[in-house]
Order: sequence, then structure tokens, then C-alpha cells
Amino acid sequence: MSTLSSPARPEAPAPKAPRLLPAAAVFTVTVGALVALAALHLTQGTSAVDAGDLLRLVTGNADAGVWHVLEGSRLPRLTGALLVGIALGASGVLLQSIARNPLASPDTLAVNAGAYLAVTAVAAFGITLPFLSGIGVAFTGALLTAGLVLALSAGGGESATTRLILAGSATAMAANALVSLLLLLFQEETTGLFAWGSGSLNLAGFDTSAQAAPLVLLALAAAMLIGSRLDLLRLGDDTASSLGVHVRRTRLVAVLCSLLLAACAVTVAGPIGFVGLAAPVIARQIARRIPVLLAHRILIPFAALCGALVIVGADLAVRAILGADKSIEIPVGVTTTLLGAGVMVWLARSMTSAGSEDRPAILHGAAGRGRTAYLLIVGGLTAASFAALIAGMLSGDTMLLGGDLVNWLAGRTGAGYTWIIDQRYPRVLAAILAGAALACAGTVTQGILRNPLAEPGLLGVTAGAGVAAVTLITWLPDAGAWPITGAAAVGGLGAFALVYALAWRGGLDTSRLVLIGIGVWSIGMAAITLIILASDPWNTPKAMTWLSGTTYGRTAERLIPLAAAMAVVLPLIVAHRKEIDLLSLDDDTPRVLGVRLERTRLLLLGAAAVLTAAAVAVVGVIGFVGLVAPHLARGLVGSRHARVLPVSILLGVLLVSLADTVGRTVIAPAQIPAGLVCALIGTPYFIWLLWRTRVRT
Repeated sequence: MSTLSSPARPEAPAPKAPRLLPAAAVFTVTVGALVALAALHLTQGTSAVDAGDLLRLVTGNADAGVWHVLEGSRLPRLTGALLVGIALGASGVLLQSIARNPLASPDTLAVNAGAYLAVTAVAAFGITLPFLSGIGVAFTGALLTAGLVLALSAGGGESATTRLILAGSATAMAANALVSLLLLLFQEETTGLFAWGSGSLNLAGFDTSAQAAPLVLLALAAAMLIGSRLDLLRLGDDTASSLGVHVRRTRLVAVLCSLLLAACAVTVAGPIGFVGLAAPVIARQIARRIPVLLAHRILIPFAALCGALVIVGADLAVRAILGADKSIEIPVGVTTTLLGAGVMVWLARSMTSAGSEDRPAILHGAAGRGRTAYLLIVGGLTAASFAALIAGMLSGDTMLLGGDLVNWLAGRTGAGYTWIIDQRYPRVLAAILAGAALACAGTVTQGILRNPLAEPGLLGVTAGAGVAAVTLITWLPDAGAWPITGAAAVGGLGAFALVYALAWRGGLDTSRLVLIGIGVWSIGMAAITLIILASDPWNTPKAMTWLSGTTYGRTAERLIPLAAAMAVVLPLIVAHRKEIDLLSLDDDTPRVLGVRLERTRLLLLGAAAVLTAAAVAVVGVIGFVGLVAPHLARGLVGSRHARVLPVSILLGVLLVSLADTVGRTVIAPAQIPAGLVCALIGTPYFIWLLWRTRVRT
């Protein structure tokens, strides 16, 4: 994996006696801009109260109804935006300082996802808590997920950036899968949490903000008290320790302050995305030109103000573009995610490879297995896949017998059983084809990127295909299978082309491609949420079934495009299996052996993108299959892709088939989408994989 380093010069510790005049000027300008935006924010809303009414209120000549409008909705919304922005801006800058990583934030470290999961779980099970207890629940969830991510991402050395973001993204994906499961199973208890889960400022009164404000101020004060120690930590742990800094205690206090700030923000307004990334980046970019701002006692409050500017500005942008009425339905977190993920893409693109640590980390000791052992493994997995197919045909809300299938094949079943099997077999085949396609795409992606933690979604394909398909389904609900598949393919391949182009800088750095892919994926997921809420804000099941991946309602006709993609692309990938072996080693070996590196890499990644887009068009977003199946296959049969490809495909078929069958059966007649079951199965394996590679490094 490449070592990533920002081209910007490293931040030096602030001088002991900084000149405060430039800092005061910057703070004055920032506060002035925030006041101007806040004043403009108060003039926006669904009522007829405008700037003239506000001026008359200040002079004492306004109607009493003006104050009621401000007190009832506009001031609480503005107060919440300011408080949450301050909390997330400060939280992000603390996490970045502790992780020494410009891409660290409450989102990329799964802090927001953990807090959201904890709050949703409490709501789903009908537990009513006082507000401060709710902050405690969110804090606990944030603490658990952040601790997990930081522990799992350790051991990456100087190349830990990609590892940290991958660990955080996968942990957040797992947490969000659990949230989706709770939203689907407890729809009445969790009404409104889907929109709230993207960050909502629709606050009724000042109670939540008033109760959270003291905790935010307390965390800010504690963070600023250790600001001088954080300055010394920039010199390195050994140097800071020699200067009298208790490194572990300082980091612990900073992390706890950051998590408390994020928990307060989530409890007030839900997990507003990427403010904790964008605000500190803005603050640090300004601080590089005015070095006095680099001192943490100044940088922390400055980043907090930048966070407030980002959220207030984003809320104003939503109202200006979509109108005041629509802004009530569209969470401000969708806008901040689009902005913050864009910042992430920009940061990732500005990073350069400082070394050649793209080692073949995906090699395994199983390469020595003989042909007999390999054939036994393939035979066992084939039998297991066939058994999963039969189990899928027999299981569901109505259990069938083997004889029913035999009679159906012979055309001797009654109308009732014929209808059941006719509805069921396309779902079973959809799971098989999708599992095979995603596993094959994951095998190619991991081999080309030389990263065992990569999966097809990192190419941007899943997000692009999802945006295109959801858009078509939303505006043309009667669209057939081929138009939906075509739209998904165009969107997925377009997103892949964008990711590849952004990652290209005189060559393709695989770590840069992964980071940009995650950023584009985040933008795509936010866009999907925006489309769904803008068109049908109360149809949570429609949103969740697509985003969670499901075979529900699939027909044989809808499977034809995916089957065609497999028939065309799979032989191409198999024909290039030796090139994948070479590309999984390094960049030099393929060139020496005559492989046209960039053309072959683009061809194979494009093939993986086609398979992923076709699978997304049929079953929606299913994660972890392209991550788990290839890695498990290499553990079984080694790293030669002539063996890895068939074993990985069989494992993908087995995983998705079992996930679909379990989801259709375990709580029948209700159903759990296959994507959620895959996430629940894949998460423990992924955690084990991260921990295993951590220990080895």
C-alpha cells in the first residue's frame, strides 16, 4: 500500500509568544460572516415573515406574531445549527490531531454511525430516556465504534491513511446495516428516523439545544486546556514525552472530548455528515497562511466557528435551491455530506505516493495446496451452493417439500404451489447471479488494487448505479427491467470513469483510487437519500429496500441483463487471470514481462465495474460480498487467480443465497433484505481480517 502524504508543508508547533493580532482579525471576519449568515437564515422559512419584519421587531414596531414565528421554529433551527456546527468542527479537529490524519473525522471513524446506531436501538425497543441520558447512549455508541476503528486501523505505519478510512467506512457500513434492519423491523417505533439519520434541524423549541450546550462548552474548555500538549504531540510521541507530556492521557482526554462533542451533535440533530471533516480542513488551510492559528488553543475554537459556518451555509443553500417547504423534508446532513465528501475527494487527490509500499498483502500460505485438495474444495463448495439453491426454493413464508419442486418441473403442481414457485425461483436465481457477479468483481478489484480490504463499491460503481436506478424508479416507476439496468450500468460506469480520472495523476496510485472511491460512494449515497426524500419523503421502506439490497419482486425478465453481463465479462476476466496475478504483485513485474499495465488495469477494473453495475441494477446495494468472498477464497486455495476466481464465485453464490433464504424465512412473513444479512455475516469476518492484518504488521 502506498504511503500517502499531503503536499502541504507540515504544521509546525505554534511559537511560544504568538502575535494575536492576525488571529483576532481572522476571528472577527469569521464571526462577522457567521452573524451575517445567521441574520439571513432568520429571514428564511415557510411563513411570510421577512427581513422587514425582523427590522421592525428590533425597533419594537413588529407584530406579535413575528416573535412567535421566530421563537417557534426559526430561532431553534438556527440555534441547533450553530451548536451542532461548533460541536462537529471541534470534534473533527481533535480527531485529526490525535490520528495525525487530515481525513479523520466523526464520519470516517464511524463515530456518527455508532452514535446513530445506539440512539436508534433505544428508540426501536421503546426505551424512553431523558435528553441527557440520550447523550449518554449516543456517547457510548460513539465510543465503542471509534475505539474499534482506531484499534483495527493500528499497525499501518506511515501508510495508515487508507487503512484508517477503510476500517472506518466498513465499520460505519456495518453500523448503518444494523440501523437499516431496526428501521425495517420497527417501523412504527422509528418513524422519522430515516430522515433524522441524515441530520435534521427541524427542532421544536430550545430544550435539546439548551441541555446539550453546557456539555459542548465543557468539552471545548477541556480540549483547549490540553491545547499546548496537543501542539507538542506534533513533534512526535517521544519528543513530547521527553518534554513532560503524558502522551496517552492527553490522547485519551482529546478523544473523549471529541466523542462527547459528536454525541451531543448527534443527539440534537442526528448524524450530520462530514462537517467534522470539512470544517477542520477549511480551518487548517487558512491557518497555513496565518501560522498563529495553528496553536490548538486557537485552532479548536476557529474550527468550531468554521463548522457553524458550514452548517448554517448548507441549510441556507437547501432553502435557496429547493425552497423553504422542501427544506423541511430534506435533511441538512445530505447537503453537508455532498460538500464534505467533495472535500475528502479533493484531499485524497492532492495526496501523492511517497514510497512503494504496495506490497502483495493478499498472498496466503495456502498456495501449496495440491490439485486434489483444490478439486475437493471446489466440489464441496459446488455441492453446498446447490444445497443452498434447493433450500432457497423450499424455504420462505410457505415451506415446500422436494416433491413439490419435482411436480413443478413436471408441470403437475396446482395453481397455488405453481404461483409460489413462480414467484420464488427468480429470487433464488437473482441471489445466485448477484453473488457470483459481486464476488468476481471483488476478486478483480482486490487483485488489481493489491488491497485485501477493497471491494467493488470503492470504485464508485455502487453509488453511481444506485443514483441512476433510483432516479429512474422515482420518476418513471413503470420502467421495465432493461431501462433500469441500462440506467444503472450507465450511472455505475460513469461513476467509475470519474473515480479513475480523479485518481489519475501521471499514473494510477491505488491508495488514492480507494480514498477517492470512498468519497464518491459517500456523495452517491447522499444523492440517493436526497432523491428519495425529495420525491417521496415518507416512503422509508422504498428507500431502505433499495439501499439494503433485496431480491423481493424480481422476475425472470429482470435477470436477463445480469446473466448477459456474466456471460460476456466472466470469460474476459478468466482470459486475463495471469495478468491479474502479475498486477497483484507490483507495478514493475508486469511491465518487465510485457504487460501493458495501464490498459490492462483499466480493462479489468472496467469489467469489475460492469459486473457490479449489473448486480446493483437487479438486487440493489449489497455490501461485503465482494470483500469477504475473494479473501476467504485466497485463504482456501492460495493467490493464483485461476483457482481464486471459481472458488470466490462459489463462495459469493453461497453467501448471497443463504443470506436471501435466511432473510425470507427467519421472520416470515416479514422479510430482512439480503444485503443486511450479508452485512451482518460479513462484519465479524471483516473485523477479524482487520485485526489479523494489524497483528501481522
